[in-house]
Amino acid sequence: MTFLKRLFLILIQNIDKNSLEADDPYAHLSDEELVRKIVANNNPMLFGKLYDRYAKMVYNKCYGFARSEDEAEDLTQDVFLQLFIKLKMFKGKSKFSTWLYSFTYNFCVNYVNRNKQRKMSDQSIPVEDSEYKLRAEVPDESLFEMKTKKLKKALELIPPEDKSILLLKYQDGVSIKDLVSLMDIGESAVKMRLKRAKEKLMEIYKTL
Repeated sequence: MTFLKRLFLILIQNIDKNSLEADDPYAHLSDEELVRKIVANNNPMLFGKLYDRYAKMVYNKCYGFARSEDEAEDLTQDVFLQLFIKLKMFKGKSKFSTWLYSFTYNFCVNYVNRNKQRKMSDQSIPVEDSEYKLRAEVPDESLFEMKTKKLKKALELIPPEDKSILLLKYQDGVSIKDLVSLMDIGESAVKMRLKRAKEKLMEIYKTL
C-alpha cells in the first residue's frame, strides 16, 4: 500500500464517529447532497461519511472480481481513493448509488484487464434476435435450483466479469435497463453477456 493511500485511509477511517453523529448537520443529507458538499469543500471528513454508507457494497462488488478477501479489500480501498479524486464527475443524472455501481464495475474490469492480461471482447454491437436465440437460453429457474455450496464454488471458477454480472442481476436484483446504464453497453449486449455467463456457470457447476 502506497504512502498516499495509507494516509487517505487514515483520514477517512479514523474520524471521531461520535462527534460526527452528535448534532451533525450532515447526518440526514441524501447521497447527492452530501456529494455536492464534498466536491465543493474537498472535505475528507465528509467523504468518510460516504465511505461508511457504501464501503460494504463496494467491497461486495470488488469481491466478485477478486481471487481473495485481501485482494477484494485492496480493490475496495483503490476504488474509494479514485472516487475521492473523481467525485466531481458525478453530475446527478442518476442516483448516486447507481453511479457508484458503474464506477466500481468499470474500475474492477479495468483492473482485471490490466493485471490479468486479458481483454474483454467488444460486445457492444447489437445482436440480432435470430442470432440471440440460436442457442437455448439457460432458464433462471436452473440457477435458483443450484445447491448453495456448489454454486459458490462454481462462481469462483468462472471469469470475474461473468461472476459480477450474475451477482448484479440475481443477487442484487439489478434490472436489464440498469445494467445497460451501469455497463455502458447496449441492451442486446447485456443480454448476451448474461446468457454466456449463465452457460459458463452451468457448465462448471455440472463438473463439480
